[in-house]
Amino acid sequence: MQTHVVPVGFDYDRLIAPLIRDQRDVDRVILLEGAVGSEANVEYSRRLSRKLEQDFRNLLGAETERVVVDDVYDYDAAFEQAYELINAELDGEPGGDEPSRSGAEADSSADREVWVNVSAMPRPVSFAFATAAHSIMVERQADRDRIHTYYTAPEKYLETELAEELRAGKELLEDVRRGEVDSDRIDERLDSVADLLAEFDERGTTIGAKRIGETHVVELPVASFSNVKPFEEVILYKLGEAGEFESVSELAEALARDLNEEYTDSFRSKVIYNVDRLGPGGKGYIEREERGKSHRTRLSRIGELWVRAHADRSGRSD
Repeated sequence: MQTHVVPVGFDYDRLIAPLIRDQRDVDRVILLEGAVGSEANVEYSRRLSRKLEQDFRNLLGAETERVVVDDVYDYDAAFEQAYELINAELDGEPGGDEPSRSGAEADSSADREVWVNVSAMPRPVSFAFATAAHSIMVERQADRDRIHTYYTAPEKYLETELAEELRAGKELLEDVRRGEVDSDRIDERLDSVADLLAEFDERGTTIGAKRIGETHVVELPVASFSNVKPFEEVILYKLGEAGEFESVSELAEALARDLNEEYTDSFRSKVIYNVDRLGPGGKGYIEREERGKSHRTRLSRIGELWVRAHADRSGRSD
């Protein structure tokens, strides 16, 4: 069960296009609506929300719910709302008027994932939901792989084109006032304005979803809130240098050689203990994939970022 939490601002494409283009599973969508600025702004955002609601259902077959954020500039309230909403989705207890499901009708909690899109809506809401998601990752270590925050970049912003159109309109009006314009030029401007307004009404302030690497989604990893101890650092740097090991025993053997230590059961146990502390149930810097009786071991995304950020400070270049 893949639930996407989508704050709606003044964008359309980058809230739905990446999910379609990357062929991602979307079972349930929660669209967050909030009052922003003038009455015209509010109505425009709600119109986009209604369009997204229909298209998530029609194009992706997703169950869709619209949820109101009372004050988009109240960070504390948005954080509390996000915290409760994400936990409820993970536990299979969605809010609202939807009846609770149990038994064969309910999805296993272990099969539920929550994806939080932070691309749109005022920053306090996006930051509050991202921070709440990361807080839950830390609190629920066993579930951290089921919680994701992500961002999508647009291919084009319409604000610059709108500004250019205003400048061209200003020049035209100045020439009209001086009596230096013909009807063809007026028709050209009218057509250009009509096309740009139609695009704005249909797709919001941004166009498209930019491809970054192999996907249209940039997932934002969460850091651990625990310090990395010296021997844990050694393990992380070794994984950063080697990429991955077929087993923890293989990693321990490589570390023993690097440290000029005898490879004993005691040393191997020490490595296993620290890898467990750095793994999914601990600090989250290491991923372990079960292969038969062994576990293929490599850095997680946040582990890769940690090694990259600390390489110069440690005197390493890898």
